Amino acid sequence: MQSTGPQRIAIVTGANKGIGLEICKQLLETGVKVVLTARDEARGKAAVKKLQDEGATDVVFHQLDVADPASISTLREFIQNQFGRLDILINNAGINGGELVSQDTLVVGDLSRLAAAIVESYEKAQECIDINYYGTTEMCKAFIPLLQLSQIPRIVNVSSSAGKLQRIPGESIRKELGDINALTEVRLEELVSKFLDDFKEGRLEEGGWPNIMSAYKVSKAAVCAYTRIIAKSYPKIITNCICPGYVKTDINYDTGILTVEEGAKGPVMLALLPDGSPSGQFYFQTELSSFE
Repeated sequence: MQSTGPQRIAIVTGANKGIGLEICKQLLETGVKVVLTARDEARGKAAVKKLQDEGATDVVFHQLDVADPASISTLREFIQNQFGRLDILINNAGINGGELVSQDTLVVGDLSRLAAAIVESYEKAQECIDINYYGTTEMCKAFIPLLQLSQIPRIVNVSSSAGKLQRIPGESIRKELGDINALTEVRLEELVSKFLDDFKEGRLEEGGWPNIMSAYKVSKAAVCAYTRIIAKSYPKIITNCICPGYVKTDINYDTGILTVEEGAKGPVMLALLPDGSPSGQFYFQTELSSFE
């Protein structure tokens, strides 16, 4: 999968551990120059050193908090000044939107027990939306101008099967999120804001929202919808979203059943798709799936 043209430049968010770190490793193996980003500078630099100790040379660290517009702006200036363009943006940073109340009931591979052991608060829900959804949208908005300077621009949004439309109880919400011909960024933000309002007022069920891991599901459903909007608005940028599978990482308290190596394969595949490949699609691991 080594590119024969100019070396590709990639940003990976939330990349100091888990799937993000493994995505960096696999991209590096294909000859891509990787900007590994993380909110915590010490952990990010340690991750880069780990990759360098393993033989990687084309990896650099840059601090990034996707929930902080100033941090995104600083990274954009760095990419602009250092490389003049961006070829690959992988929005991987994310949180589960809750707090674990008991680890005793967790069982590897059992999502229902995991969900039952997580408690949400409004503050956690808002943080989840800020990082998972707005972190993705603000990164796209900031870097699309630099991606448009690339001959092979790719955006990969790491989502989840938890964000499929079937996870949203409200029929009208499902219909709006699924109608890509009518849905706009403005309306999508209105729906996300409505979710947070309903959460705060205790109206999740009445509003048609999921009531278990609600913020995580809504944030990922919104990411899926935004992916389709971007793909439609910028047809020259191949933009897709993906569920990497139930991977053993911190976000699920190591209850996953796949390795990070397996989980990273899909995002890396989408980052390196050849021209003419599908855009605005949802993938499960390395297979084309559906938003439903």
